[in-house]
Amino acid sequence: MTAALPRQAAPPDEPGRPPETPGHRARRRALTLLIIVLLIGVPAGYLVISAAQSRDSGKDKESKASATGLAEGWPSKVQRRLYQVPVPHPADRIAYYETNNWKTSRLYVQFRTNSAGLDSFLEGMGVNRDALKKNDISVSSRDRKITGWKFTGTGPWAGLTHAQKNPAPTQDVVVNTADPEFPMVYVVSRTVP
Repeated sequence: MTAALPRQAAPPDEPGRPPETPGHRARRRALTLLIIVLLIGVPAGYLVISAAQSRDSGKDKESKASATGLAEGWPSKVQRRLYQVPVPHPADRIAYYETNNWKTSRLYVQFRTNSAGLDSFLEGMGVNRDALKKNDISVSSRDRKITGWKFTGTGPWAGLTHAQKNPAPTQDVVVNTADPEFPMVYVVSRTVP
């Protein structure tokens, strides 16, 4: 038989400390509850807010990706640089649309500019007005269908295809000079990943 261990007496209260009052106990419990709420509630609230913002951001990206047709406004600087579409200043009636898939990415841009702006645009692409061929509608019927462009109005119309070695994009350009002071320019720039 084994001998039982002697029981130890409970430690005595700390000397000089008065016994805890009910009000003090309630304050201590409230403080403990507040600390728990802060340690758990604040991070949980942050996660809920962050998840909602992330979901909203995803919806914005999804709506942009599912949009079809031209949207008014300037393409971003990154898009203009990537697709080498140097939209000149001044320009108005600007609209663009980008498509991406595993095979080809395209940026569709239209704008109206002045005569000097057209020259600046063409030079920025690495060509000049002499490269434009009269009555050459270089934008394919597939691309016209996507954008809704119809090159049937008053002209004259001129176009060019600026083919470049990969990874540089190839651009199809159509220019309407019905108003020679303010030509309307249509560009399809495509890259192959």
